Amino acid sequence: MKKTIATITTLLLLAAFATTALAGEVAQGRCVSIDAQTLVIEEFDLVKTPENKNYGNPTGIESSFDLAAAKIGIPPEPGDILRIAYDVKGNAKHAIKVMNVSKQDLSKK
Repeated sequence: MKKTIATITTLLLLAAFATTALAGEVAQGRCVSIDAQTLVIEEFDLVKTPENKNYGNPTGIESSFDLAAAKIGIPPEPGDILRIAYDVKGNAKHAIKVMNVSKQDLSKK
C-alpha cells in the first residue's frame, strides 16, 4: 500500500514539473490592446511598493503575444492586469495561458 502511494505521488510530481516545464516564461502587466490573434501588454516589474503592492510597477515596455494556441480564462479588456505564460520561438512570444488577474482578484484568496 505504501509503495502504491509513493508511486502515485511520484507520478503526480513528475506531471506537475512537466506542466511547469512547458510554460517557459511568465510576464505580467496591463492590457494595452487585444484582438483575436494578438495581445499587447505594458509589462510590470516584480518590485512591490506601497502604491503598487499587488502587481509591481509599470516598466513602460510593451510586449506582444501571439494568442493562436492560448488558453484564455476570463476575457481580458484594455486596462486589466494579466499574467501570461508563454514560449519564445524565434523572435515571437506565443502565449500558452492568459490569466486575468484583476478580474479573478487573487489578492482576496
